[in-house]
Amino acid sequence: MKRTLTLCLAALLLSGCAHATTGQIATVDISRLTANWPKFLNYQNQLASDTDAIQRSKASARDKARQLDAVRQRFINMQNEVTRDVQAAAEQVANEQHYKLVVTREFVGYGGTDITADVEKVLKITEKSPAP
Repeated sequence: MKRTLTLCLAALLLSGCAHATTGQIATVDISRLTANWPKFLNYQNQLASDTDAIQRSKASARDKARQLDAVRQRFINMQNEVTRDVQAAAEQVANEQHYKLVVTREFVGYGGTDITADVEKVLKITEKSPAP
């Protein structure tokens, strides 16, 4: 009796998996977005320039530390802004194309539909930016 019940339960679970709609998972290549997105590249260049200027300055160690903390805080704010933009764009594309889940390409071995190009359109990334 237990064996029959276990087999029926396993068959029920497997049949549910067989009827699952394919193509409900989308992926976004964050590396590609950040390599081509002028907004991200400008933020990256600003932070690098500010950090270099602080390192080269003749300010005291305490002043440098305070200035670097301010740059770190700006980095966090910029990172949050960029993340919100990407999430909103991915959510918009997912809703339009009826995806149930969007994950980053970097954490997926294979599978899923790549919607990076559509996210780039929403973010207005039109062409590959020149190398910094």
